[in-house]
Amino acid sequence: MSAIRYSRLSSVVLLAMATSAFAADPVKLQMYYPIAVGGKVSHTVDTLVADFEKTHPDVSIQPVYTGDYATTVTKALTAFRGGNAPQMAVIGDIEAYSLIDAGAIVAASDLAQGEEGKKWIDGFYPAFLRHIDGKVWGVPFQRSTVVMYWNKQAFEKAGLNADTPPANWQQVVEFSKKLTLKDANGVSQWGIEIPSTPNGYWNFQGLSATNGGRLDNGKGTAVHFNTPGNVETLQWLTDLGQKEQVSPKGAIAWGTTPQDFISGKTAMMVTTTGNLTNVRDNAKFPFGVAMLPEKIQRGSPTGGGNLYVFKNASAEQQKAAMEFIRWVTSPEQAARWSIATGYVATSAAAWDTQVMKDYVKQVPQALVAREQLKYAQPELSTYNSVQIQDALNHAVEAAVTQAKTPADALADAQKQADRLLKSYQ
Repeated sequence: MSAIRYSRLSSVVLLAMATSAFAADPVKLQMYYPIAVGGKVSHTVDTLVADFEKTHPDVSIQPVYTGDYATTVTKALTAFRGGNAPQMAVIGDIEAYSLIDAGAIVAASDLAQGEEGKKWIDGFYPAFLRHIDGKVWGVPFQRSTVVMYWNKQAFEKAGLNADTPPANWQQVVEFSKKLTLKDANGVSQWGIEIPSTPNGYWNFQGLSATNGGRLDNGKGTAVHFNTPGNVETLQWLTDLGQKEQVSPKGAIAWGTTPQDFISGKTAMMVTTTGNLTNVRDNAKFPFGVAMLPEKIQRGSPTGGGNLYVFKNASAEQQKAAMEFIRWVTSPEQAARWSIATGYVATSAAAWDTQVMKDYVKQVPQALVAREQLKYAQPELSTYNSVQIQDALNHAVEAAVTQAKTPADALADAQKQADRLLKSYQ
């Protein structure tokens, strides 16, 4: 073989090898995720991503842990405006209006086209689907409701039926008085803790819902903070600490409440179902989970985050992102995620898997959040959502710390929200 022919043949082989290697390069995706680095949830996310990549070697996903929900949406929108957004992210369901307003995301229902795509989206629980402009923008994943946890051992010691949580607001106070224990150093066990900071609006919405309230108009353009019912609700929350003295006075921190419950510093707590696995793994006592006690009806907001696909992603990246989203929300993976974290499996099909059926036999508390969905309302969501949540957060904190009366605090929040939403009305 001549040197020239050999050289040409080598060039062809090298070109073919280079083309093949180029074709084998995986589609790269970055995914913002609203948790701090480390801990069980991030480990579960890392494991899910790794398992997806094993069966989808043509896709590479880099999770970026971005802090809480508010921080995550702020970082994502800042990155989008700077031309450097992730291709997908888990962001609070409540941020949909703000993401749409910024032109940052593509509707999931536009990416999941045809009858098969529609059937997939319709498979999620309706309570977790937010329709805006006739479209579903985010795919339910890290979802939750507000529930009550109670320490059965503490109930027995207080002479209460360990299997019967308080059913209404009046019983919350009555039970809490029996459960609040004092010693020489002060209170050794509180009756109840309902977190009021830094995101007090969510628990407040849960209480408001049980008093027949709704916080927004369902269109993202108006809120109803200072209604008589909501003033009554915030007064009751404030009274638990100030008047009834069955709860710590002042603001109660979201982050420390589960630990207070696990360590026995409070006999009852109101928090996300997403804390179920944490409590189950660490509590040294039998505990129960119940729907929120009612004033006039059952109720809770949904909560948590959806998977969103960003508009700046290439068509190839959007397709790969949807592959991952379809996979991670499939019944088997959704069941696995729910068992690992305590968040609610977001489709009926996930609850029909054998692994989930076996799980709820061992942990019947997991069923409470699912059953509560039939009474649930969408979480407070508006345009300018972060600022409006902050306004309500400050109102709740001002009331429980007695910086303002509940009526004044909610009136001020209403004025601020009206100003922020004026241009959308």
